[in-house]
Amino acid sequence: MNTQQKLIDLLQDFDNAMLVTRSDRGELNARPMAVAQLEDDGQIWFVTDIHSGKIADLMLDAEVAVTMQSSSKFVSLSGTAHAVDDRAKLDELWNESWKVWFPEGKASQSITLLRVEPARGEYWDNSGLTGVKYLLKAGKAYLQGERPETDASTNASVSL
Repeated sequence: MNTQQKLIDLLQDFDNAMLVTRSDRGELNARPMAVAQLEDDGQIWFVTDIHSGKIADLMLDAEVAVTMQSSSKFVSLSGTAHAVDDRAKLDELWNESWKVWFPEGKASQSITLLRVEPARGEYWDNSGLTGVKYLLKAGKAYLQGERPETDASTNASVSL
């Protein structure tokens, strides 16, 4: 499996992410987002309010970072994000639980899709057998006073 496919496969393990934007004052803003859909090429769809701070941030600077993590898997993406007004796509992705934020449902005038198009990504995977192998390498490196070596099964930077 190549590193790009490994990254995409790891992304599929996550339902939530932290979306990081830059404010009009240059400050970084991070907020949790539920993943609505992950495309085969790594694009991520979210749902948000068109009047939210993240949309205001994106109108000034479309560059974003997206991070995801569990206890043994970590992914970081950077790319661009844009609000997308596509009612057919919203119908396709609609999840009834979103009525908590949009009581009018899909008909809400404030609901919009947010598409992240990653350009680069990096992953760290210490799950399953990969994690066991890493622990053995780390233990050996510790005993030898060295740093553990990693390979693409554990960590890689990827262009998308």
